[in-house]
Amino acid sequence: MPERKERADAVRNREAVLAAADSLFARSDSPRSVSMDDVAAAAGVGKGTLFRRFGDRTGLIHALYEARIQPVREAVESGPAPLGPSTPPHERVPALLDAVLGFKLDNRHLALALEESGSGSPYAAGHYAWWHRTVKETLERIPSAPTAAFTAHALLAATRADLVEHLTGELNTTPEQMRQDLADYTARVLGRRGNG
Repeated sequence: MPERKERADAVRNREAVLAAADSLFARSDSPRSVSMDDVAAAAGVGKGTLFRRFGDRTGLIHALYEARIQPVREAVESGPAPLGPSTPPHERVPALLDAVLGFKLDNRHLALALEESGSGSPYAAGHYAWWHRTVKETLERIPSAPTAAFTAHALLAATRADLVEHLTGELNTTPEQMRQDLADYTARVLGRRGNG
């Protein structure tokens, strides 16, 4: 059976909702303050449309995240160096972590909303599992890497949205400094791993 094409008005509504949610999260002081009512009003759609389309606030946040992360995901899964899968692991791991951090710096409140959404552990979320698997599999290509799974968790912890928010919002750390600090930290971890 052929896949049913989405109606033009449904596509427009989806784009309006994602644009409105994106704008509201970017302008909010706290991602928790953005409600489904706020998004529906800003997008000019009924609240029922929002719930039918996205299920709930968490579903909306995930849809917005997926729309934003797609170019990065494509670069990681099939792109050229430094993010692509053919990149040597000592070069790819820092590039992957820089991509995660860069995404969270560019989308601070969305990333924070994503990590705060849902009732389970943020480490069980699909987006985290994908990043962890990618970093872990890259680390496994480095000789003598028996703790790749833990190391991937430890490295990704340095890019958590709540830490990014604390460093940029509370401590006024510049994005450039954060990226440099992460690169230095990653180099030290990879250097120790490479030496034994």
